[in-house]
Formats: sequence, C-alpha cells, structure tokens
Amino acid sequence: MNPRELLRVALRAIRAHKLRSFLTLLGIIIGVSTIVGVVGIIAGLNTYVKDKVIVLSPDVYVVTKFGIIRSREEFIQAIKRPPITWQEYERISGGALHHAAEVSAASSNSMAVNRGAKRLPDIRVVGTTPNFGRLFNLEFEGGSFFTEAENTAAKNVAIIGADTRDELFPGVDPMGHTILIKGLPFQVIGTMPRQGRSIGFNQDGRVYIPIQVFRKNYMKPTDSLEMHIKAAGGVAGIDASVDELRAIFRAMRHTSYNGTDPFGIVTQESLQELWKAISRVAFILLMLVSSVSLGVGGIVIMNIMLVSVVERTQEIGVRLALGAKKRDIRRQFLLEATLLSAFGGVIGVLFGAGGAMLVKLATGFPAEITLGIVLMGVTLSTLVGVVAGSLPAYRASNLPVIDALRAE
Repeated sequence: MNPRELLRVALRAIRAHKLRSFLTLLGIIIGVSTIVGVVGIIAGLNTYVKDKVIVLSPDVYVVTKFGIIRSREEFIQAIKRPPITWQEYERISGGALHHAAEVSAASSNSMAVNRGAKRLPDIRVVGTTPNFGRLFNLEFEGGSFFTEAENTAAKNVAIIGADTRDELFPGVDPMGHTILIKGLPFQVIGTMPRQGRSIGFNQDGRVYIPIQVFRKNYMKPTDSLEMHIKAAGGVAGIDASVDELRAIFRAMRHTSYNGTDPFGIVTQESLQELWKAISRVAFILLMLVSSVSLGVGGIVIMNIMLVSVVERTQEIGVRLALGAKKRDIRRQFLLEATLLSAFGGVIGVLFGAGGAMLVKLATGFPAEITLGIVLMGVTLSTLVGVVAGSLPAYRASNLPVIDALRAE
C-alpha cells in the first residue's frame, strides 16, 4: 500500500468515528494547550526580566553588604558583615580603584512622604550621589537630577517617581512644589516617567534626594551604603574591575587570604543567572504538572485505538485475507493515532497561545509565543501519538486471519 492510499484509508477511518475521534483529541488538546501556555508565559517573563527588571548595565556592578542571598546560611553570614561606610566609599571613589570609570553611592529607607493632608506612609526614599542618574540612565519627564553643588550644599531637593507624583499631585505640575519627607520640606526639581518594577522594587514609588541630606537626617551609623561602579573599558573591563575592587576591599577590612568576602557584589550577569535558576525550577515543576495532562491524553489515544482494533477485527481479517501485509495494517493504525494526536496538538497550540495572549491582555502579565514553542507543542503531540498508537497497531497487525474473519 503506497503512502497516499495509506493516508486516505486512515483519514476515512477517522471521519467514520467523529465522536470517538473528538474524545481522542480532547486529552491531547488540554495537555498541549497547558504546556504551550505555561512555556509562553515563562518565555515572556524571561524577556521582561531581562529588558525591564534587571536595570543594571552590563558594565555596571553593585557592591553591597548583602549581595545576592540564595540560602538561610548566606543570609546569616551576610548579617554579620560590617556596613559599607562613607569613608570606604570615599577611598574607592577617590582613585584607589583604577579600573573604574565612575563610582556612585546610595542608601535608602521607607519613609512617610506628605503634601498637605495627603500622606504616603511607605515611600522608598533614596539618598544618592549626583552621578547615579547617569549610571542608571534615568529619564525625566520634567526637570533633572540634582547637581554636585546641590549635593555638596546638602540642599533639600527631590526627584519623584510617577506613582508618587500621581498620588501627591493629581492634575498638578509638581515642579517647584514642596513635599515633606519625614517632616522635612523638600522642593521637587524633577519628575520621572513610569518605569514599573525592578528587582522587586516599585521604581515609580521612589523619591531621590542628595546623599549628603540623607546622611545628615535619615542615616544611622549602622546603616550600610551600596556602591555602583562603572567599569573602565566597558563590558570587557568588568572582570578586571571586580577583581581589583575585591582585592582593595579585602585589604581595607583585613580579610585573611582564605576568608570569604566581607561584602557582596552584584552584576547584571549574576542577576540573570539567579533569575535563570529560579525560572528553571519553576519551568520544570510546571512542565511536570502539564505533562500529566499530555500523558493522560496519550493513554486515552491508546485505549480508544485498542477499542477500534476490537471493533474493526473483521475488517482487518478481510484485508489480511485479500493479501494486505501486516506492515500495512500496522502503519494504518499507527498513522491514525499520529494524525489524531498531531491534529489535537495543532488545536492545543492555538488554545494555549490564545490563552497566554488573553492573560497578557487582561493582566499585563508578559507572554511570548515563538515559532519554537509552536513547533515544540506539535512535535510533542505527534510523539505522544506515535508512542500511544504503537501497541494498538502491533495488536491489529498480529491478529490471526481465521479468528479475525469469524469475529462478529
């Protein structure tokens, strides 16, 4: 039997049992749509994190007391580290670090911000150096970042995020107006466009002030600074800069050669690796759950095809008696199972992609359906059909001709 004839016979058998074919498709559709939806959302989330959440430039790294915490033991160790002090920042920014194009410092805390009777109880107030805006490529809707002169003079000026602006100044241009930060008046000299979340923080709910004002009014001796360092030579120079920084800091803190670093370093690469590790675990767990549906779909295909073999026993016997070869019978049933599963996979891909896009439209949650995800869905469903159809095809091709002809 040639391939065209084999396909025609298989399609005719599928059309002859529409309800059974639909029930066979149902499990595959559910399984594939679940997998495609989950993978699409995770792929979109990966892109979102890379483009929107991880705001560090590839040539900028952060030195903090804590760094990246992956376990309870790392947290306990980080708690014991001394805070990064202003004197340490001055030494690093004053020329001790040769592989650095620019160094900024920052410290932050949650505080109440007022304007008249309107009070925001939990706004992240960030005290930082004037070059912070350049290092993080901050954009402004109005005004600009404070200057070196304003920082040196410890002027009470502030730059506010989009949420803070909308809450405190609805329908009003905030430029030149005064806000109170923990009771102290600050003049608004800049407003920022909406940015969303970054590394767990709401960027739109922030207020930036000069670090000298922050140190004078809001910073306790036990509070730690964080330093942002732009490597000299761009991305190619970041490893040399990190190595030099590590050596200088360990020397300043008299760390023994076999001791762990008494500080943490965060780079864009380390943040991406952390996110990949988190998303990889989530992906595996979700895929295991989703694969249950696909496995159930495969079992449904196998059972229904076995029922089909019983129902068509006499047909199989007649064909074998008229000279059909066992491989033709085997190929026909295997092709039927594969076609059903592949068709269910196509429908499942459409449902899964549509569901992911609906989630994106309804909630803004990122989703990304690529050609690779589509091909993965169809390929998985086809493989399930091949595996599930193998046993029914084998049984059909090995039926004894005499017994098959006698079947009622």
